[in-house]
Amino acid sequence: MTEKVVIERKITLVSGVAIIVGTIIGSGIFISPTGVFVYAESIGVSLMIWALSGLVSALGALCYAELGTLITRSGGDYAYLLVAFGPLAAFLCLWITLVIGRPTILAISAITFSTYAIKPFFPDCEPPDDAVRLLAAICLCFVTAVNCISVNWALRMQNIFTAAKLLALVVIIGFGAYSMATVGVGNFDNMWSGSFSVKSMSLAAYSGLYSFGGWNILNMVTEELQDPYRNLPRAICIAVPIVTVVYVLVNVAYFAVLSKHEILSSLATAVLFGNKMFASVAWIIPIFVALSTFGSINGVILTSARLYAIGAEEHHLPSIFALVHIHKKSPVPSLIISCILALGMLFWRDIIFLINISSIAYWLCITACIAALFWLRRTQPAEHRPIRVNLVIPTVFFLFCCFLVFIPLVTEFWDFLLGIALILTGIPIYYLCIWWQKKPQCLGQANKVFERVSQILFVTAFPDKEE
Repeated sequence: MTEKVVIERKITLVSGVAIIVGTIIGSGIFISPTGVFVYAESIGVSLMIWALSGLVSALGALCYAELGTLITRSGGDYAYLLVAFGPLAAFLCLWITLVIGRPTILAISAITFSTYAIKPFFPDCEPPDDAVRLLAAICLCFVTAVNCISVNWALRMQNIFTAAKLLALVVIIGFGAYSMATVGVGNFDNMWSGSFSVKSMSLAAYSGLYSFGGWNILNMVTEELQDPYRNLPRAICIAVPIVTVVYVLVNVAYFAVLSKHEILSSLATAVLFGNKMFASVAWIIPIFVALSTFGSINGVILTSARLYAIGAEEHHLPSIFALVHIHKKSPVPSLIISCILALGMLFWRDIIFLINISSIAYWLCITACIAALFWLRRTQPAEHRPIRVNLVIPTVFFLFCCFLVFIPLVTEFWDFLLGIALILTGIPIYYLCIWWQKKPQCLGQANKVFERVSQILFVTAFPDKEE
């Protein structure tokens, strides 16, 4: 298998917007409203938190638009840290993403999908845990198979499910407006009464921002984006405002239909909304949530495999991750390994712990990338930057990121320390497996065997880069 292949630029502007919107809108908007409201204790403050979360995400997206058009390479955070701070910083980001970040996101999304997909068959009780995890595993395998078979199929699936979840949210908004027109807006009385302490506002913002995770997802696949200098910033500027407006309006609909007590009584805000508004067809809401999370799973799998492939090209991961199917132009080995890691996470029962650890790692990597933007401005001032944001934007966003990174020191101290420890475990692994040049020959031979088996088994080869 010595044939070389070139990865094609198949992601259009529309597909780029669908990837961002489809990845951001997962289970969060159906569940997180309770997480925001329980800390804010105020309808007005909750809506303000949702709007500010969208604004903060937009600021971060603008910063990433500059980085993505300066460094037009797939890999996102990893690629930017590699250029700015060198291989060790990039590897630590890749390490925590590979071990905890992406597998956790996929596992949580898959469990959420299967829980809501099965829920209509168990209207009066919780679905069996084993059935939930089995369906989650089937979902991960199916999405991975589609991505392996055809990049075009994966993109079409992303477009379809993004349209479906937007339709679902428009239905919720429409019924919320109907309720306000017929029943009234009594739930909005005293909408600004609540908690305004720094701690409560911080925790409310943390829950809101969790639902916006994925605004930087398109930076992972820049090399497959058509005309990235134009389409990357365009896709970001279209997608993030769409999500922000939809999120705020959906929360208005929730508050219009549900009382404060009802919202605080359950995490499944959307299910309560459906039971109250749709009555006999309330099962449609769990189906909406399942569709939404399914699209998110596809977006994360699509981009994760590209991140690992870039890591392999820099010899930070085994070479098998860089192989691409000769005809399908998809990174089949990376896709399969991503799926296996996510399947392993399904056996971990403490989901909250995984969310805390992955959130810490996520914001640390983003904070480091904004620091990279400042550093590249200083060290490469003459480089062409199609997008050059005012320094006020990355400064404000950087301070906000630092604030989010250190919130767990107060709220989840031991999880924070464990998250830092997991990141630091990457340092000895880097020096033993990458920096150390005179490793035993058997390790290199084993890598070659895996590489050869993958080339034969999956019909793959190493891709040529575009000139």
